[in-house]
Amino acid sequence: MNRELETAISAAKKAGNIALQSFGALNQTSIQPKEYKDFVTDVDKTCETSIASAISGAFPHDSMLCEEGYVTSGSSGRKWIVDPLDGTLNFIHSFPVFSISISLSGPDGDLLVGVVYQPVLDELFTAVKGKGAFLNGNAIHVSRRSDPEHLLIATGLPFKEYHYLDAYVSMLEEVIHGSAGIRRAGSAAIDLAYTACGRFDAFWEYKLFPWDYSAGVLLVREAGGIVTGFSGERAVDNHHSILAGTPATHSRLLEMAQRHFREHLQVNRES
Repeated sequence: MNRELETAISAAKKAGNIALQSFGALNQTSIQPKEYKDFVTDVDKTCETSIASAISGAFPHDSMLCEEGYVTSGSSGRKWIVDPLDGTLNFIHSFPVFSISISLSGPDGDLLVGVVYQPVLDELFTAVKGKGAFLNGNAIHVSRRSDPEHLLIATGLPFKEYHYLDAYVSMLEEVIHGSAGIRRAGSAAIDLAYTACGRFDAFWEYKLFPWDYSAGVLLVREAGGIVTGFSGERAVDNHHSILAGTPATHSRLLEMAQRHFREHLQVNRES
């Protein structure tokens, strides 16, 4: 195991233990609004501090981007991207679907290490570029299902921005007709990890940030899947749309996304 992966695993598991200690026992004073329909808890902040301390201590010359505001600029050209608690609303409501997501990108932007830890189930998803993807040490691979009647597709629902709601609903309707079912877990990191291990056959969401998806993107790719933005570009680090799946499911969903979100994608290109 390389030192970067070992550090990320240790940091994720420690943060997971912190989260479990407070799970189901939050009081209202521990919850603060960040913006409209978006919240942060004292647990998010404590997990972030713990992760940042572990990573900066091991790799002081690396940069770091964390969801709750911890940002550093290093000299190495490498960057750690951290979501200390992905699925905060689930956590607040004692819904047991949340995760810790940690990734490392290199100077060229390529993802090098990815870790997603789901503490309630004690499931640790890991990937190193070129070395495959694993769940609790066992190799994983994306689904081999291709029959639309058997496909289980994950997505995220718009919850605070509605300018793309019509496009989302029209695509959702088409995906519903072309699959066995839809799931919305509330943690993009888990959605991507589940796509990597074949529990989901694909995942798509329009509005995400790097800390939501970076580790999961590497997991899916190392598990044999394809991840792009809605425009089809492989470099997703500066984009907010993510589409992940198998060679069969990705191509189908990409065609839908480009058709239903055409107007929004054109606006993004021009801006």
